[in-house]
Amino acid sequence: MDDYPLIENHGLLGDLQTAALVTTDGTVDWLCLPRFDSPSIFGALLDKDKGGHCTVRPLHATHATKQLYLPDTAILVTRFMTEAGAGEVLDFMPVTGTTVTARHQLVRMIRCVRGSMSFEVEIAPRFNYGRTAHQLHITEHGALFAADDGTELTVHPIREPDDEQLVDVRPDRENDLHFTLNLQAGQQRGLVLASAADGPPREIRLAAYQQLFEDTVAFWRNWLGQSRYTGRWREVVERSAITLKLMTYAPSGALVAAPTAALPEQLGGERNWDYRFTWIRDASFSVYALLGLGFTEEARAFIVWLSDRVKERAGGGGTTGPLNIMYKVDGSADLDEQILDHWEGYAGSAPVRIGNGAATQLQLDIYGEALDSIYFAHQHGFQVGHGGWTSMREDLDWLADHWDQAEEGIWETRGGRQDFTYGRVMSWVAFDRALRLAESKGWPSASGRWHTERDAVYEQVMAKGWSEERQAFVQHYGGDVLDSSLLRMATVGFLTPEDPMWASTLDAMDQELVSDSLVYRYNPEASPDGLRGSEGTFSLCTFMYVDALARAGRTDRARLVFEKMMGYANHLGLYSEEIDPTGRQLGNFPQAFTHLALIDSAITLNEALDRR
Repeated sequence: MDDYPLIENHGLLGDLQTAALVTTDGTVDWLCLPRFDSPSIFGALLDKDKGGHCTVRPLHATHATKQLYLPDTAILVTRFMTEAGAGEVLDFMPVTGTTVTARHQLVRMIRCVRGSMSFEVEIAPRFNYGRTAHQLHITEHGALFAADDGTELTVHPIREPDDEQLVDVRPDRENDLHFTLNLQAGQQRGLVLASAADGPPREIRLAAYQQLFEDTVAFWRNWLGQSRYTGRWREVVERSAITLKLMTYAPSGALVAAPTAALPEQLGGERNWDYRFTWIRDASFSVYALLGLGFTEEARAFIVWLSDRVKERAGGGGTTGPLNIMYKVDGSADLDEQILDHWEGYAGSAPVRIGNGAATQLQLDIYGEALDSIYFAHQHGFQVGHGGWTSMREDLDWLADHWDQAEEGIWETRGGRQDFTYGRVMSWVAFDRALRLAESKGWPSASGRWHTERDAVYEQVMAKGWSEERQAFVQHYGGDVLDSSLLRMATVGFLTPEDPMWASTLDAMDQELVSDSLVYRYNPEASPDGLRGSEGTFSLCTFMYVDALARAGRTDRARLVFEKMMGYANHLGLYSEEIDPTGRQLGNFPQAFTHLALIDSAITLNEALDRR
């Protein structure tokens, strides 16, 4: 671990088509170009020696670091303090917009704010996940890294004419670039790392940089100004909203589950997945959070993206269903899983996986999540057209034929299919929301059959999903394992929050799945999932627990759990997937699902507290 930064010791940057991670010591150790799911150029996060990085650090041996976001923006400030002086690096990516582009920039501005400071800059790209060699070309106006596969990374220096502050420019035997920057108080210089579409190396004047900076500040503050949230946790909620925006692919409106791949759920374990794709489930949840805060355009864009996926394979797909559980951000479905054997993985956690083999799993719950989000959007004024409704009817007809079968479930287990209770509950939701839509609009539908299937699902869940011995709803039929996905049963209206069966389920979960307010998904020892090792508590589930407690009237407990969970965020308010027993963050970072659930639980809890 000494050679790797903690997962939580990172900040997130992005331009709405790709993203970068920056450590608290000033290293960019993750960047994929030109989009989230492209091969990495900087990947030291997954292999410190072979992954590639861009580092800016003081030459002063002893220094302290602090990191923060410029308020109400996605501009990251990493500060360095020494006895001789204090300096900072401002990192940001100018926003690209909704048109697909190969032109991307990462701006790294270096300032001295007190005394004097010397910075060492090292730029060491490793193209195509470190599998493709490159050459370095230094010119009088900057530098160009040219990979053997044609990919390029350009370095534009930010400086003034006749500037002597940039000294000791030198390549090394790995074709990496090093230089030293000497600054006095009030001086600032920097660099722009750009894709090939940005043109050949050129010097950028401070005035031009200042315009880029001001435009980026204005974009984020104008965007955040749309938020209608005025509750108790405004700063936390708005940081989560910015984080979700950073993980949204603007040209399509699709939300990636995380901007990273293969970060481990257990150090040294094999639960290392690629999350740089759009899950139907996760992104459907985004509709509630976005509309709850007032971000209607983002919600609309995703609903359009989702409707396109429904239309593509309406009624088709056989036993795997008409919908895939995940897609690339452009809607394509080629997610073949590969292992990068040449990388050691984060802190030695191999294998490093790219792509995702779970893409072809059957997960019945996604139909409920998709229909629920479309119905919720409909209640907020979004209209479903004839083509979309026709496709949804075909999907519901497929679900009517296939809901009563074993599946892989929400947690993408690889130990064989089961009759998962959550999948059945969400199948009930799919039929219920379709019926409500048809009735509200007077649309043609197979309402008689949908009614029959909805009632059949309900009766089956109550008969087979409930354990008299546990006095709780259980993970799958015939078992006695608890599962925190069922925390949504009351949220989606399958049960009322006051139902005694729901109260006893909450009590059982509190005894078995909750550890000092943190919540596990399930117990893999009691319910083998086909993978070795264990995992930490799942941050999404903790926020779902808060939401469930608040709906059940247990507001004091809900607030305490929520406030405790705030203490597990990193220094910037970001969360990965999981938290281990030591309080360290694990898994892909930051995770959209966690931040979506944070927003939802904050809204639910705030309203519950207001009603008291």
